[in-house]
Amino acid sequence: MSIQGLVVLLFLSVLSVSTIGSTLVENGSTSTTHHKSKGKRWALLIAGSNGYDNYRHQADVCHAYQILKKGGLKDENIIVFMYDDIANNTENPRPGVIINKPNGKDVYHGVPKDYTGDDVNSHNFYAAILGDKTALKGGSGKVLETGPNDHIFIYYTDHGATGLLGMPSESDFVYAKDLIHVLKKKHAAKGYKSMVFYLEACESGSMFEGLLPKNMNIYATTASNAEESSYATYCDGDPGVPKEFGTCLGDLYSISWLEDCDANDLRKETFGVQYKRVRSRTNESHVMQYGDMSHIKEFLYTYMGATPKTHSYAPFTASPSESISRTVSQRDVALLYFLQKVNRAPTGSHEKIEAQKQLRNEIARRKHVDYSITKIGELLFGTERSSKVLMNVRPSGQPLVDDWECFKMFIRTYESRCGKLSKYGMKYTRAFANMCNAGVSLEKLVAVSDQACSKKHV
Repeated sequence: MSIQGLVVLLFLSVLSVSTIGSTLVENGSTSTTHHKSKGKRWALLIAGSNGYDNYRHQADVCHAYQILKKGGLKDENIIVFMYDDIANNTENPRPGVIINKPNGKDVYHGVPKDYTGDDVNSHNFYAAILGDKTALKGGSGKVLETGPNDHIFIYYTDHGATGLLGMPSESDFVYAKDLIHVLKKKHAAKGYKSMVFYLEACESGSMFEGLLPKNMNIYATTASNAEESSYATYCDGDPGVPKEFGTCLGDLYSISWLEDCDANDLRKETFGVQYKRVRSRTNESHVMQYGDMSHIKEFLYTYMGATPKTHSYAPFTASPSESISRTVSQRDVALLYFLQKVNRAPTGSHEKIEAQKQLRNEIARRKHVDYSITKIGELLFGTERSSKVLMNVRPSGQPLVDDWECFKMFIRTYESRCGKLSKYGMKYTRAFANMCNAGVSLEKLVAVSDQACSKKHV
């Protein structure tokens, strides 16, 4: 055979192997050649809140579980974190049932209770990602026991703030730097082939902005950028939402991707296509993308499996303007919840008096946080400069803060002197980052915090 013939034969051989590898990836396999073992799909779902006013977060997670289960993922490969105080809550008008949309079907049935109650915490969350059973404290013991050929899908829904995510305990946060450190450890340990991370929270973009490397085979999308709220939807008072629920059933970004999965063939839809659809429907905030953009060409099926053609949910076909009549900032849902409780309770009843007390306390907590942060800023930087310094937003691509330990310490210091930030007060975390960036000392913060919070402002 001539040299030219050998070259042609070699070229065709390489092309054939390449084509086989591409075909396997497109069909959802985690293997690119016949010689590598096929990997598995794994998922970790977490609702980081508790309380009936936060009904929507657990509803989102339960809905996500149903999609993955229908897609063929086994329970042994799906890890669920949720406080589990909604389905059988005394305020739930449908005991034992959780819905995620008006007139929706039950999404709670069959959901694994891997980590519930106080076991839903940042420590267990990190251990589950890393596959470290020895570090767990409580729960089912299920972790991401993944290898280099596996695909991982993580979905987190909760309250958030600049640089952190909430947990049921008000003293527990998932800090952006810590989360990225855990993901880097997972990557260094060859714990996955690729990972997709969906995140619903206020300022959720700050968890990845300037922090998530592009060379770790991780694609992340968030409900908002690094400086805006995310939004709840299907709320009490909206057309079609039963009044007896008294709260919001879902979050706008979350129900956008969840209902898109319900309505489409996951074997044919890519992450890039879903991102565009979700971005269009999530019209109150800027849905963002971070990390390795090459994954937008992958099919959802690769991570979520393939939902049968006969869906349990009616396909979503309405346009965004027709589907959502109202949205509520995540930080204001509690206020709406207490207000609706007051309005529904009979005049003069004990229930109404208690609801009015809860509403007054919520307003008082908000006033106290607003006052104390404003006062601390004025004492540190002067009345004229305070607002500009505390609310300064760094250029896109830069992380929130230079010294993350300072950031953590300042938040702890404030809470020890002035009380818990609360879900509402989390909106001020950027202020603490900017104090660190401005070189404020811990001693100075202690002094001004004691001065600002010596008397509660209500």
